[in-house]
Amino acid sequence: MKTYDTLAAVDLGSNSFRLEVARVAGDQLYPLDSLKETVRLAGGLGADKTLDEATQARALACLHRFGERLRGLSPEAIRCVGTSALRVARNADVFIPKAEIALGHPIEIVAGREEARLIYLGVAHSLPASPDRRLVVDIGGGSTEFIIGTGLKPHERESLHMGCVNFSKRFFDTGVLDKATFRAAETAARVEVERIAREFSRANWQQAVGSSGTARALREILELNGWSARGITADGLAALRAHMLKVGHVDALDLPGLSRDRRPVIAGGFAIMAGLFAELGIEQMDVAETAMREGILYDLLGRFHKQDMREATVDEFMRRYHIDTQQAARVKRIALKLHAAAGGCDENDLLYLDWAARLHEIGLSVSHSGYHKHSGYILENADMPGFSRTEQARLALLARAQRGALVKLPAFASGAVSERDRRLVWLLRQAVILCRNRSEPRLPDLQAEANGKRFRLSLPEGWLERRPLTRRALEDEAAYWQAVGMKYQFD
Repeated sequence: MKTYDTLAAVDLGSNSFRLEVARVAGDQLYPLDSLKETVRLAGGLGADKTLDEATQARALACLHRFGERLRGLSPEAIRCVGTSALRVARNADVFIPKAEIALGHPIEIVAGREEARLIYLGVAHSLPASPDRRLVVDIGGGSTEFIIGTGLKPHERESLHMGCVNFSKRFFDTGVLDKATFRAAETAARVEVERIAREFSRANWQQAVGSSGTARALREILELNGWSARGITADGLAALRAHMLKVGHVDALDLPGLSRDRRPVIAGGFAIMAGLFAELGIEQMDVAETAMREGILYDLLGRFHKQDMREATVDEFMRRYHIDTQQAARVKRIALKLHAAAGGCDENDLLYLDWAARLHEIGLSVSHSGYHKHSGYILENADMPGFSRTEQARLALLARAQRGALVKLPAFASGAVSERDRRLVWLLRQAVILCRNRSEPRLPDLQAEANGKRFRLSLPEGWLERRPLTRRALEDEAAYWQAVGMKYQFD
């Protein structure tokens, strides 16, 4: 695995887009550059969860500017992550390709719990070492993440669909600040938090820490106005609520610590913070200067330093789902041997082939019948720390396509599968066939061709004559590939 002296993270949040560039020094990161633009992606979601054109245009213009800053950096040293608004947007599949062109890099969408893990990783690296269990809360534009962890290790992770943008739009759209509206907003927040209160209540941690824009803005307001001596406090929130009720309208808020960009969404963010303080029994919360973008950078650094969370997750899934490790190892060896014989491929693709070979039988824990379909479902929908939704979808495709008629898979039937993924599917399928009797196939000489629309598998002379079942499987395989417009030969 290569190493890089500069890493970059792009956090496509539901309120702000952030870009962070850092220098690598051993296992540490030192900031070099930081960019932030308030895009309010969540504010552009209509009642039907469709992202409107004006918000898309604003987001694309921002990403085009970010793309200029990323030029010259190694693509492998850049990670771009989308969160809540892009998780729920019904037209995300239309917007994301345009966003990737503007930015010049692929964009991953992460699930809520994976977002929580990355937030905790970023926050934990900025805090003093402590044996205490910490509650980390991140109120974003479209969701709020809750994590309890010790040191660099998260223990509990949750994500709730409430953020400063969607709450401000839902409860404070007219800008009016009155008792009834605050009561309704804070109650709605408490109802959401009630679902996780047992795991995240005061008895389960020793220190509360807030991260990201809402927490930092509230801390600044409370401290600069003398309503809190340190951080966010329950008494300070009560004083801020009283002040907001007194002025009566968002536009009339003119407080030290409250920026012009933050003003339109401060009421929604406040309501969520007040609600979770009340529901979880929080009296005081410190605020971290780091958040998800730093977590993305440290996660990326770990991948280059052989501390890839995805590897740990694959190992854990093999244990959890009682995978036959010997069979997984056989399939992996043959798949990698075929890969080498076919001329190799991208290092990142090789990782997916490795993971897919080790996890291809994960669905057997559900049922033997159609286990490949169960494998695909688990890999696409399970909570897999370290993996983005995009990465899980790719793994799921490989698992589903490991056997059977390819034309039954919508992606293959429509021709939507990329050449790279077709190649990986072919390599995995051949390995599964050759290892079908769950013993070492003993293939000292193996030749393969896998490029464009042509696949060829050459086995040692006489090998197939002694294995009529495998020959029949390869004949079926040729028909399956021909049905999706691919040439396949074996000898």
